[in-house]
Amino acid sequence: MSTVSEKRYGEWIVVRKDSETHVAELVLDRPGAMNAVSVELATRLAEACTDLAADLDVRATVLSSTHERAFCVGADLKERNSFTDADMGRHRPTARAAYRGVLELPMPTVAAVHGFALGGGFELALSCDLIVADPSTVVGLPEVSVGVIPGGGGTQLLPRRVGSARAAELIFSARRVEAGEAHRLGLLDQLVEEGQDRAEALALGARIAANSPVGLRAAKRALRTGWGLDLRAGLEIEDAAWRTIAFSGDRAEGVAAFNEKRKPQWPGE
Repeated sequence: MSTVSEKRYGEWIVVRKDSETHVAELVLDRPGAMNAVSVELATRLAEACTDLAADLDVRATVLSSTHERAFCVGADLKERNSFTDADMGRHRPTARAAYRGVLELPMPTVAAVHGFALGGGFELALSCDLIVADPSTVVGLPEVSVGVIPGGGGTQLLPRRVGSARAAELIFSARRVEAGEAHRLGLLDQLVEEGQDRAEALALGARIAANSPVGLRAAKRALRTGWGLDLRAGLEIEDAAWRTIAFSGDRAEGVAAFNEKRKPQWPGE
């Protein structure tokens, strides 16, 4: 029987975990500000990611939003309007920890996106392995239009998705991209029916989480670590990841379950 537990981190971040599917939902819940990333929200998001990363029972994570018209509109510019230069420098590590927390989650991650995903909001989605979005989605990295640059990984993550020239055009122009074009360009991985982004992302998370937890983490590590390396170096990364699963309990159970024609009962070790 499925049991869903819930833990709130401060006022604006919620983590729900389903004991049956082994999927966690990391929820942005700051509806009064379209999930704008304030210092408080960033702090709590980093804390939630630290806990999720250590939870071996979680096999996939879905990053979602409770706001009807936005996934996340990026940095809280109203808050930043009052910042001194010293404030900007002092709070920079907090912001970096939040984005890095999502990026470095060891299990596969899926972003469920609708409405505005701009600036840091789009960077949170880019930090996930897969992005599921509905037709209301509008994405973009408009930072240069307000005198800054993407600071949550956008200049590095976007070219890895769409190539350096396309990323340069999008970042330099600061333009917003609607769902259809974003999907064609590869900014979004799945375009689903209106209002179905969360449901489809959770369903995808459940399909992913049905597989070996050790295998999933090893595969993600190989994908992330090997990206951009030459082929020989990448294959060494893959071999190292393979060795973490080849002698594991999950590998033994997977082979046994296949031969016995039954569903695996993953030990997760």
